[in-house]
Amino acid sequence: MNYDKYRYEQKKKMQEAKKKQATVETKEIKFRPKTEEHDLNFKIKNIKKFLGQKNKVKITMRFRGREIVYSQTIGLEAMNKIAESLEEDAVILQPPSMEGRQMVMFVGPKTQQK
Repeated sequence: MNYDKYRYEQKKKMQEAKKKQATVETKEIKFRPKTEEHDLNFKIKNIKKFLGQKNKVKITMRFRGREIVYSQTIGLEAMNKIAESLEEDAVILQPPSMEGRQMVMFVGPKTQQK
């Protein structure tokens, strides 16, 4: 057996397997607590587009200055509203949680089951 030929074939098999691999990216959308309704809807539309491309989405709400006192009221309401509007397109991978001065939530695309 020719070892070089064997190595060459193994390398080709690895390259072919790598081509067929599905890569999942994580996209990020940033909000503020006082983001207006139209802007919020526009960003939700972008999230749905990312989910349609089979990407995960990190939804970040940043609180600046004294806005941090609204994190459990306005911030949580906005995150729940986003999650509610994405209900049919996405599955929530990580519910909203505080990370420093940011509230973060991860959503992923729903798998197609037939």
